[in-house]
Amino acid sequence: MFTLDIPGFDSLAIEYLVMDYNGTLAEDGILIKGVGDILTALSAQMQLHIITADTFGLAAAQLKDVPCRLEIMKQADQITGKKKYIEEIGRSQVASIGNGRNDSLMLKHSALGIAVIHREGAAAETIMNADVLCRNIYDALDFFTNPDRLKATLRS
Repeated sequence: MFTLDIPGFDSLAIEYLVMDYNGTLAEDGILIKGVGDILTALSAQMQLHIITADTFGLAAAQLKDVPCRLEIMKQADQITGKKKYIEEIGRSQVASIGNGRNDSLMLKHSALGIAVIHREGAAAETIMNADVLCRNIYDALDFFTNPDRLKATLRS
């Protein structure tokens, strides 16, 4: 479990890290270099969940060595589906990371929502619903190994 007290922000007790795949962890269906190793290290600290429409059909193969739960969502109403997913596992214990419009409610309703911007970009609605905006997935995942960065960003 990842715990952190942030002055002026809720205390975090994160048991689940829920992430989008394409545009967040992967580019054009291919896992971004080094991300698998980082996720594997983080899996000792919290449960990893990756929820995706799997646009390119490569998620399972790309994540085969990463200890995570992979959930392939149907194309219909992913915005609500991702929100429902985090509610079912306990949103007060969820940190989520995403970039697409279909991630917007997931980020808004998680204890901690992180938006990332890669070559695919990030939906404005998702950015507005995030607690933090990062320039890449490395910076987002680094919050969990260097929590003082997160504290410095979110404290008031």
